[in-house]
Amino acid sequence: MSPEDFRRHGHAVIDWIADYYSRVETLPVLSRVKPGEIRAALPSNPPLQGEGFDAILADVEKLLPGITHWQSPNFYAYFPSNASGPSILGDLLSSGLGVQGMLWSTSPACTEIETRMRRHVASSGVTLLENPEWRVALGEPPKDQ
Repeated sequence: MSPEDFRRHGHAVIDWIADYYSRVETLPVLSRVKPGEIRAALPSNPPLQGEGFDAILADVEKLLPGITHWQSPNFYAYFPSNASGPSILGDLLSSGLGVQGMLWSTSPACTEIETRMRRHVASSGVTLLENPEWRVALGEPPKDQ
């Protein structure tokens, strides 16, 4: 995919998500499909050639009846809405950069930001950070030394 196509399709996806958020309240929160209904609507065989991006978004639209709409303001079970506009944009940035932050050497920026954020959380008084491994990650020596 060329950068120009990526930009055009990316705008289409953002528009689709924004439209979804503007209408999610009107959709049934829980899926009303019967087991196998979505599978029966899918082609038996994979396509011989890829589809255009408009067709892919149309396919996503067809899947909506088989989705629990967690972002609906009418959904009060399990968890509150688990994605927001800012978090979606953050996911896009994260995916776009493709950072592999498993070690400092693979991404110093990722590691150092994570360490700083851990310190912020630790200083907020959150007690789950009593884990000794987190203390070491924050630059503090283990308590047994």
